[in-house]
This record gives sequence, C-alpha cells and structure tokens, in this order.
Amino acid sequence: MFSLASPMYLPVPFILGCYFFLSLLLYVLLGIYSSVKKNIFIHLKFKLFKKNGGLLLEQHIANSHGPGAGCTKIFTAEELVMEIIFAQEKVLVEEGQIECFINEIITLAHINHQNVIKFLGCCLETEAPILVYEFTSNGTLFDYIHDWKNGKVSMPHWDILMEIASESAAGLAYLHSSSIIHGNVKSSNILLTDCLAKVAGFGPPSLVPSNESQISTLVQRTLGYLDPEYFVTGQLTDKSDVYSFGVVLVEILTGEKPISFNRPENQRIITCLFLLSMDQQNSLFQILAPQVKEENKEQVRAVAELAKQCLKLSSAERPTMEEVAGELKRLSLLSDTYLTVHVS
Repeated sequence: MFSLASPMYLPVPFILGCYFFLSLLLYVLLGIYSSVKKNIFIHLKFKLFKKNGGLLLEQHIANSHGPGAGCTKIFTAEELVMEIIFAQEKVLVEEGQIECFINEIITLAHINHQNVIKFLGCCLETEAPILVYEFTSNGTLFDYIHDWKNGKVSMPHWDILMEIASESAAGLAYLHSSSIIHGNVKSSNILLTDCLAKVAGFGPPSLVPSNESQISTLVQRTLGYLDPEYFVTGQLTDKSDVYSFGVVLVEILTGEKPISFNRPENQRIITCLFLLSMDQQNSLFQILAPQVKEENKEQVRAVAELAKQCLKLSSAERPTMEEVAGELKRLSLLSDTYLTVHVS
C-alpha cells in the first residue's frame, strides 16, 4: 500500500532537463539584457557625440585639404580609458556655441610649434567634450621653481630658468601670431620635457568663462596671475597673457609664489613687492632667489625690467609677446653656459 505521507521522487533526467532549461533561459535573458544595455549605451554615446558637434567635426575633417588636413583624431570613450599616456581636459561648451567650438578645435589641430603642447584630438562621446593633448612627464615650471625647498628636486639653475622663460615666451608668441589667446598663463601651465619647455593649459576661445559663476572660477584658477584690466573690461586679450607672463618672470626671479599668506602682510602679493623694489634703488637684489643673486647682474636686471614692463597696469603700455620673446632670446645669449631643460 502507498502511504499518503510517502515522498515522491522525480526522475533524474527530468531534474537535469529542468536545470538545463532554466540555465538556458537565464543565459538568453542575460544576453537580451546585455544587448539592450549595450544598444542603449551606444545610442547614448551617439546622442552625446551628435550634441557635442561630432557630425560637424567629421564633416570638417572630410573636407579638409592641405597641411594638417585630417590631423584631428576623434577618440572614443573606450580609447580614453585605455590610453593613459595622454593628458586630458574636460571642457564645458554652452548651447549655441557648438559650431564655434568645432571651428576652434580645427584651429587647435593646426597648431604646430615645438614650444606648444601638441593637441591630439578630442572625445565627444561624453557629457562634456574632452580635449586630448600629448603627455609630458618632467613636471612643470612651478614644480621646478618651488619643489627644491621640499628636497624633491635640485635647486633651480638660472641658465635653465632663462631657457625655459625664453622657450615658453616663444610658444606664447606663436599662439598670438595664430590669433589664439592663452588666457591662463601661469608657471604650472609651462610643462617640461627632457629638452624643451612647452606651453599648455590653453583651449578654444569660446570656452572663456562668460557668466558670473564661471568668472569666479577663472579668478580662482588664475589667482595672482590675472590681468587687472580684466576686472574692468571682462575681456581677456593678448596683453592679458603678457601681464600673466610678467608674473611668471617675477616668480622665476624671486622663487616665490604669486600669492602666499605665509608671508608678512605687506609681502603676500609678490608682484607688489617686486614693483616696489624696482622703484627703490638697490632693493631688487634683496628679494631675489638665492641662486639668482649670484648670476650675471646685468642679465638679471634686464629680465627684471622686462617683467616690470609686462606688469604695466595699462595694457597699451605693455610689450607684445613677440617683443618679450625676442628680448628673452637676446638675454639668454648673455649666459656663459647653455644647459638643457631637465628636472632631475
């Protein structure tokens, strides 16, 4: 007799069949989910690519002729993750500026100077476009000037500082000759390779901040370097770059950061202290960096005078970047030795 409480045993083949069926069903469902997710991701990337002007850029590249034609690479989002040897900068483009932005991307792609960081291309598949530049591994002029105090690098050598100043001025002069305003000149945007200084940190002019919150961001990131005229006009010009470069020259001469609250109150803004020392006889050499004091005094005074001209409050009285580059090149020839730009 069969008891009602007797257990029921399912055949093994039936159990295995159910297991394989459920496994297959799960595999199919996961495949469908993955495919749908992938298609959504592809659609989203294309939507962002189109929104950021990708189709317009492709058309520009296809229609380009002559030197530099088609030299802009359009990176995919996946390529940016894999390629860590590139320097990347995310930018914000306001609605209505896309066409202008793409035109300026084409302009950046044609920049070719040994003292300007090479623009390699862009990625338009992200929420905000990403500009891609060559990567340098020897740090910045800011590091070279200031890190020796922490024992990270050897004390800056005057001849090397002069060479860096001369080369970066040449890079900025080249940008100005191409009608490009840097807008963010500072020592941390002068990159060093084994043998060259390269100007970096510039972008399309349409990305210059325009609303109040963005202006606040600009002032913060260029604190101590920003042209005083900007606070009156709200416009950055080529002479704004000249002023900022003048601050860099003062940084080179004094070895001090543009603004520091670790200094006495009357010395917190180094350009004010510098200009005051220039107006007082024999005061200049009291504020110079230790390694600079020992150098060719004629050369040092000439660089200081050039910095003073760059820091004129009226932009009309400042020299052009081409004139600054020419003067620095002339002054660098006064050095007895010629060294390669190298951060050890």
